[in-house]
Amino acid sequence: MNGTQIHSTACVEVGAELGENAIIGPFCYIGADVVLGDNCEVMSHATIIGVTTIGSGSKIYPHAVLGADPQNKKHRGGRTTLKIGKNCIIREGVTMHCGSDSSLGRTIVDDDCVFLAYAHVAHDCVLGHHVTFSNNVMIGGHVVIGDHVIIGGGGAVHQFVHVGHHAFVGGLAALTADLIPYGMAIGVHAWLGGLNIIGMKRSGLERSEIHALRHAVSMLFDRKKPIRERINDVQITYLHSKAVADMVTFIKANRKRSFCTPKINFDATLKE
Repeated sequence: MNGTQIHSTACVEVGAELGENAIIGPFCYIGADVVLGDNCEVMSHATIIGVTTIGSGSKIYPHAVLGADPQNKKHRGGRTTLKIGKNCIIREGVTMHCGSDSSLGRTIVDDDCVFLAYAHVAHDCVLGHHVTFSNNVMIGGHVVIGDHVIIGGGGAVHQFVHVGHHAFVGGLAALTADLIPYGMAIGVHAWLGGLNIIGMKRSGLERSEIHALRHAVSMLFDRKKPIRERINDVQITYLHSKAVADMVTFIKANRKRSFCTPKINFDATLKE
């Protein structure tokens, strides 16, 4: 198997596909429908089951369980999948479930994501690339997480919520409403506490775009009018800002959930 190493105590079912130079540690269990990419490492006591595909270069730490059936009473046992991208780090005790046959039918995690100990990804979730879950983060079913999102330790995201790209959810926050791209949700019952300025700078977003976003969000969350009534004003004012256009697209999507909003007038959050 071209450099693949399987410990003598590991169980790899017939049918499993292991890429070149894969390492399977002691007491691991790899199911028959699992596909591991090249240079993956699965450490001791990890379990990978179900129809699960893991991209090359990913590393799975002890006691992680990937590909189990969804925790969804509507699931009737149909063949559903879990797909994890390349170069992901999945730390101790992390759980990720396959999709449910009553919904999307697949759970998707894109490339270069990091999941710290005991994080949980539920059924039918879709995660972008470069997503980071700190310890004990948990997201419910059908959640969509954009690229470069960070969720702090113990953070929770309610089922069906959408989190825009480059957003930040603070530690122990409970997010029950959609969070705009670049937004920063904080508080035990999460509210919009500003924009993820640090994340925007790290991603190389131009300073002019950051300023446009800050003031556009101030307009959008003006308490004098509902957010959806302010969209046209924002589009006209920031006609040439790609970042603002991206945020407006997120808000205009046909969604039934409310938005994560600030506790106070958003102008108070604009000071650097």
